[in-house]
Amino acid sequence: MVDVTIPGFGRLSLTDLVCDFNGTLARDGRMLDAARLLLPSIGEILDIRIVTGNTFGSATEQLRGFPCEVVLLHAKRQARAKKSLVERIGCERVVAIGNGRNDRLMLKAAALGIGVIGDEGLAREAAQACDVIARRIDDALELLLEPRRLVATLRD
Repeated sequence: MVDVTIPGFGRLSLTDLVCDFNGTLARDGRMLDAARLLLPSIGEILDIRIVTGNTFGSATEQLRGFPCEVVLLHAKRQARAKKSLVERIGCERVVAIGNGRNDRLMLKAAALGIGVIGDEGLAREAAQACDVIARRIDDALELLLEPRRLVATLRD
């Protein structure tokens, strides 16, 4: 669990991570080294679900052995499917991480939405929906491992 009180923002009691795969954890269907290094530590404190349209067909293989559930999505209505997953878990318990336009609804619905710029960039609609924007996936995941960084960024 990530439990932190942020003055002017509120208390976050996060138990679950919902994270986009391609563009966030991976580039061109291949998991980024930083994600490989940090996901096991995140899995010790949060339940992880990786959501993906599996554009490159590699997500299941790339995520094999990691402490996460892979949620494959149909090509249509991905934004709503991601938001629905966050709602089923319980918005107040979820941190969502993504970069694409189809991540905007889950980023907005989650208690904490983190946008990742990465190599693909960050869609305008996703950027507008997040609470925090990180340059890379390691920056985003490290916010969860060291939540005082969230306090420094989000306090009033």
